[in-house]
Amino acid sequence: MKKLAVLPLAVLIFLAMGQVQAITLTPKNVNTTSRAAKNVSRAERRELRKLEISNSVSTLTKDDFYADFGDVPGVNWHRSDYYDEGTFVKDGHQETAFYDFYGKLVGTTTLKTFADLPASGQKRINAKYKGYEKGPVIFFEDNEYNDTDMMLYNTQFQDEDNYFVELKKGTERLIVRSDAIGDISLFKTL
Repeated sequence: MKKLAVLPLAVLIFLAMGQVQAITLTPKNVNTTSRAAKNVSRAERRELRKLEISNSVSTLTKDDFYADFGDVPGVNWHRSDYYDEGTFVKDGHQETAFYDFYGKLVGTTTLKTFADLPASGQKRINAKYKGYEKGPVIFFEDNEYNDTDMMLYNTQFQDEDNYFVELKKGTERLIVRSDAIGDISLFKTL
């Protein structure tokens, strides 16, 4: 009789221990791991892969473009070494969408003016590059959901929204980068 009374007690203890182990493996702990995976270093980011030698843009890219932007009329497609590029007009502005090897949006560029830069960026450029003629301005808007880096002016850079200002003084040509808060840096000498 004592054996029968001890058996249910042993089963309850066994089940309770199983619950303790299950609690330590909750999705909360799993999410911490996935958050850490999202914050990988730039060295572990997806490296640029050259597209296959072909003049045609992949149908996967076109399908993703229409999912991203809708049925935009008059899209001009071009294949570069690293991207499928779709140039189109949206809200009266010409934009170019860049798609990677996997057909996923890396980001878009839009032609802007110097006046479109943050005021602090304009002030810093005017002070540091006094006497330089301001040329075209390109705004790059990053797709945060794609880890593929972007390449502009034949230079790869980490993804983030930035303005790129072309400056010229005599034969010297520079590209200066300005972020969204107006911090500037020399991006490239042409």
